[in-house]
Amino acid sequence: KLLNTRHSVRLHSHEVKYGSGSGQQSVTGVEASDDANSYWRIRGKSDSSCQRGTPVKCGQAIRLTHVNTGKNLHTHHFPSPLSNNQEVSAFGDDGEGDDLDFWIVQCSGTYWEREDAVRFKHVGTEVFLSITGEQYGHPIRGQREVHGMPAANHHNYWKAMEGVFIKPSLDPAKHDEL
Repeated sequence: KLLNTRHSVRLHSHEVKYGSGSGQQSVTGVEASDDANSYWRIRGKSDSSCQRGTPVKCGQAIRLTHVNTGKNLHTHHFPSPLSNNQEVSAFGDDGEGDDLDFWIVQCSGTYWEREDAVRFKHVGTEVFLSITGEQYGHPIRGQREVHGMPAANHHNYWKAMEGVFIKPSLDPAKHDEL
């Protein structure tokens, strides 16, 4: 799960589509730490280039795939419903979408460390994954709008929280995960 450090909400998605813009699956921010719809899997640009347990490098392009629906974190040139920034949605089927699913991990060291607050900059449109606090009404009352913003600021820092973290094995022939 990814926590927005400014607003203390987790990146979330569910099978609720936007009623405007792209009409794709909505992406929001939720306060609850135990919501099963807030799990995202980190993947490389292609499955062959990102072996499970391999550290993510700062500056690397990744995909974030929503675990429960199999759709990728996505953005495009549609206005977001509440703030009129850039809409962020979940798109694709079984983790396969298009070129607008790629995000660059911006961090300060060589690798994205678990404790680090990082930014995600969209490869295709160059916006940052952000939350500024706007809240939805029915049917997702209280959830925050997630959107893309053109400038890096305090609204677009994210930190890894709950989830499964796999360390690479020192011996490639040895498998220590379940």
